[in-house]
Amino acid sequence: MTLANGRHYLAIPGPSVMPDRVLQAMHRAAPNIYRGELPDMVATIVPDLKAIAKTKHHVAMYICNGHGVWEASLMNCFSRGDKVLVLGTGRFGNGWGDLAKALGIDTHLLDFGNAADVDLARVAEVLEADTAQEIKGVLIVQVDTSTSVKNDVLGLRAALDAAGHPALLLSDNIACLGCDEFHMDDWGVDVMITGSQKGLMTPPGMAFVYFNDKADAARETADLVTPYWDWRMRVDPDYFYKYFFGTAPTHHLYGLRTALDMIVHEEGLDAVWNRHKVLAESIWAALEVWGQAGPIRANITEREKRSHAVTLVNFGPGNGLKLRDWMEHSYGVTLGIPLEGVENPDDYLRIGHMGHVNGQMVLGVLAGLQAGMTALQIPHGPTGVEAAMRVVAEAT
Repeated sequence: MTLANGRHYLAIPGPSVMPDRVLQAMHRAAPNIYRGELPDMVATIVPDLKAIAKTKHHVAMYICNGHGVWEASLMNCFSRGDKVLVLGTGRFGNGWGDLAKALGIDTHLLDFGNAADVDLARVAEVLEADTAQEIKGVLIVQVDTSTSVKNDVLGLRAALDAAGHPALLLSDNIACLGCDEFHMDDWGVDVMITGSQKGLMTPPGMAFVYFNDKADAARETADLVTPYWDWRMRVDPDYFYKYFFGTAPTHHLYGLRTALDMIVHEEGLDAVWNRHKVLAESIWAALEVWGQAGPIRANITEREKRSHAVTLVNFGPGNGLKLRDWMEHSYGVTLGIPLEGVENPDDYLRIGHMGHVNGQMVLGVLAGLQAGMTALQIPHGPTGVEAAMRVVAEAT
């Protein structure tokens, strides 16, 4: 017996659910890439991308995934042999550091494990010990999708300022831009990267590097930069073709324009942030009740250190794998797998709650998980869904 037939729900932490309006905007004939409607439309995209990041500075658009803008950000800021400090809180923080090392950057990793945020006191010690100010950049992931931890980017800026350290602050916001609150300029972030496929509700294939004038000054001496990854040509180009160093990602741009309309001009960014906050809290409420009579727990213990975009959950020995299979084949929902680095991966699953999601979608996932635990005889507190419903009811 299966109840999975019908419209399937992909509740993984990216690619996120694409709004029908976005997909419909992309379903069109190819446009002229040299003049007219498309170049005019792209000029309107840039201010809205800046609005979502809360910045007045620059944004360069690339045809690539998040790993591509990892590379682009590093190549525009550093030279071979430059020293950077990498703050690891899971696969993606560590992965950005691995890429830096492969480029010839002198990479120093502070690894905080797979269930904790960045310890800013430890970072402060390293910065204060760097009396020669050899560290040229500090890399942090605001939300690591693999662990669902949310790091304190503003606190990191405060640590840099307290130490009087001039290193660039680079933040990976691929998982969380448009989901978790972020203020690039007010938080003193020099470089921020993100992708199209999560909070921006557009299919994978575009990614973005935001940078301020301090970071652009570092570009003057960066010996890693190559023509394709150079961000300068892509910012206010004198010819549309130069925005993308070649043919534009035409249909992605139509989809992105529609997604930005929905986020910036219709719902409003503050409301988008609040929607993600309430839906995340409804998930956490269910987990807490389930865990009262079973082995269920969120990977990140403290609520304020959890992302509003993704939650990694331990359901007990082997139960993550069992529930993922049950949800997909019996219920019609695909949940995220744990990524390498997590001990006993069959115990875990990830719930994506980013982008185009609402109350009935999240509550439907939670109801499915509770039904699945009942069907699979996984011990749990029996009123988790009711706890999630109360969060939604009180918020509305």
